[in-house]
Amino acid sequence: MSAPLSPGPGDRPEIRQLLAEHPVIDGHNDLPWRIRTAYQGDLDRLPFREGDPGGHTDLPRLRTGGVGGQFWSVYVSSLLPEPDAAVQTLDQLDLVRRLCERYADRLAWATTADEVAAAVDHGRIASLIGVEGGHSIASSLGVLRMLHALGARYLTLTHNHATGWADSATDTPRHGGLTDFGRDVVGELNRLGMIVDLSHVAYTTMRDALAVTRAPVMFSHSSAYAVTDTPRNVPDDVLAALPGNGGVCMVAFVSYFVSQGVRDHQEQAGRAAIEQGVDTADQDVMKPWWQAWKAVHPAPVATVADVVAHLEHVRDVAGIDHVGLGGDFDGADDFPQGLGDVGCYPRLLTALADRGWSRADLAKLTGGNILRVLRAVEDVAARG
Repeated sequence: MSAPLSPGPGDRPEIRQLLAEHPVIDGHNDLPWRIRTAYQGDLDRLPFREGDPGGHTDLPRLRTGGVGGQFWSVYVSSLLPEPDAAVQTLDQLDLVRRLCERYADRLAWATTADEVAAAVDHGRIASLIGVEGGHSIASSLGVLRMLHALGARYLTLTHNHATGWADSATDTPRHGGLTDFGRDVVGELNRLGMIVDLSHVAYTTMRDALAVTRAPVMFSHSSAYAVTDTPRNVPDDVLAALPGNGGVCMVAFVSYFVSQGVRDHQEQAGRAAIEQGVDTADQDVMKPWWQAWKAVHPAPVATVADVVAHLEHVRDVAGIDHVGLGGDFDGADDFPQGLGDVGCYPRLLTALADRGWSRADLAKLTGGNILRVLRAVEDVAARG
């Protein structure tokens, strides 16, 4: 059992107790990218123990939020030449290893479900690696195998741009889903015991991957398309396929994923950006442009209720065994009011409990479902 939670937002004794016994295992956090960009990768400059006021993630708020496990994203830009992307991904992976070593009293490197459980039992935050984008393997199964050997436990098949073997949700289709090599990547992920992550991919890619995988998939940080119609969300036919596959959709909190009003505002911004010649798929360019545009054109405000609506839709379509949490903190700038950092999970769980979610339901949501997926993927690999 993990250590008792520090007081936090939306705190109630029963929620604190739930999180002490069933802590959050979150599917996606971009803290490594924040360290790289805000602190030039220098951990001496990161106020991780004291609290990082400019970011969404630090040790005090992880404790407040009841986080017991985190998939840290080792994202690099999908605009990089693939060999450069592979090297920079290794740099990011090394950064997470060094972070875990520096804060070994609070973080525990983990690569298996058993190691996650052991970390939680010792009151530490299990730290897993997710590789965010197939460009990071440089079209090489050998690179993929080495990333697995170094501890990576999921691969997001694309990021914002298509690869040579898989279509992205936010790029012009090139393949109609997965190519033959893309299917080989999925097969190798199954063989290695890495989770196939279908966030960021085109709907055709989702369906192709589900058709060929032998193991459960995950959506590390995606919400429901039927509630908010961004291509980064998951359509109902794919959600309905998760029970047969055994996978999990880990709902992201990003405002324009969860609020249709914010999404419509984003579409307006996108049209303006295109008119000004901005590459809307290039995050490094788009983020500062987006912040400047919003200063002149204020966005609607997303709320806790918006995230609840997505969680309940995924539960209703896919089932309670196939929903999780993938906040995407430090990977976006706009989050719902009251859900702005990793300390927010008690507030969200309180809202769900107030709507009738049982303790057993909440335990599956916080971490039970993704742990089951991780174990199942390990089992498929062990069977060969």
